[in-house]
Amino acid sequence: MKKLLLAVFACFMAGSAAAADLTEDQKTLYFLGKAVSSKIKQFEFTPEEAKYIQLGFSEALAGKPSQVDDTYGMKLNEYLGKKQEAIVAKQKQAAKPFLEKMGKEPGAETLPSGVVYIPVKEGAGVMPKASDMVKVHYHGTFPDGKVFDSSVERGTPAEFPLAGVIPCWTEGVQKIKTGGKAKLVCPSDTAYGDQGAGGAIPGGATLIFEVELLEIVKEPVAAAPAKPAKPAKPAAKPAAKPAKKEAAKPAN
Repeated sequence: MKKLLLAVFACFMAGSAAAADLTEDQKTLYFLGKAVSSKIKQFEFTPEEAKYIQLGFSEALAGKPSQVDDTYGMKLNEYLGKKQEAIVAKQKQAAKPFLEKMGKEPGAETLPSGVVYIPVKEGAGVMPKASDMVKVHYHGTFPDGKVFDSSVERGTPAEFPLAGVIPCWTEGVQKIKTGGKAKLVCPSDTAYGDQGAGGAIPGGATLIFEVELLEIVKEPVAAAPAKPAKPAKPAAKPAAKPAKKEAAKPAN
């Protein structure tokens, strides 16, 4: 099984395996290779770096002795930290002209946090408060148009408390009237920050959400507590016992 996994992983890394040529088990193992690589994809390794990652992965699976000692495990966090910092800096630098451009779109408003609010469709209802629960449809993309999350594509609206989401949403959705739609352009500081979100959203990423506010979800009104039952009236006091008749005294 190890040899099979190694072969499939190598094919995946090289991009030379055709899915149609794989058995069901091989396809499952191929997916494992994808799952493993997705955990580190955010670090944007170069082909040269990926070659050594593949080598370490393959030799560890094969049970071969390590070519490096364990001290390199302690250096790994430092190495990845530097990679992450470089990615964040690149993302933020690329975001500056994009945010400026979006801020000049017709009707656009740049909010105090730096979020760019662009109305798409005017609603007729009320605007939510930060303390409200809302029901929305949304479509999330990167500046290059790549979709990272979309309730529209899933076909199911989402519900959430406005106070429990990213700051961009908390601020921006409050400006949408019920039934309306707007585009929110979120600088990374108002979205997922320098850490990103798993492998899907890199650190420092600017995000674009098109949000349609379907409904402000009302909390169910709690039933009024039942009134306590009136205490039962005390039972009537028993009638006084009749006085004992004194026996007639015998005549003298």
